[in-house]
Amino acid sequence: MTAKYAHLKTRLEEERNNLIVQLKELGVDLGSGSVEIAVNEGFADSAAATAEKAETLALIDRLQVTLSDVEEALARMEAGTYGKCEICGDEIPLRRLEARPHALRCIKCQG
Repeated sequence: MTAKYAHLKTRLEEERNNLIVQLKELGVDLGSGSVEIAVNEGFADSAAATAEKAETLALIDRLQVTLSDVEEALARMEAGTYGKCEICGDEIPLRRLEARPHALRCIKCQG
């Protein structure tokens, strides 16, 4: 990893830690991958409880995908491949990486 990416590594590590906290607060056991969602027992309407569970599961899914992306970006930093487009191999502009530190592709290839 080059020095120009040091601040991005810090951001990615902070983001990873925040995602882990959020997932744990939502009832995800990161070790086993199991999810335990507590539903307010005061719900008189099972449809409302089901809808709330579905929303929570969708949020968990998005957070897990983002966590995976962040961890993969950190792994690319360690491997020395961070900042290179996975399609064309060109360097991803620093402005793009600062906006989306776990980007895999340059703007041209992302399109």
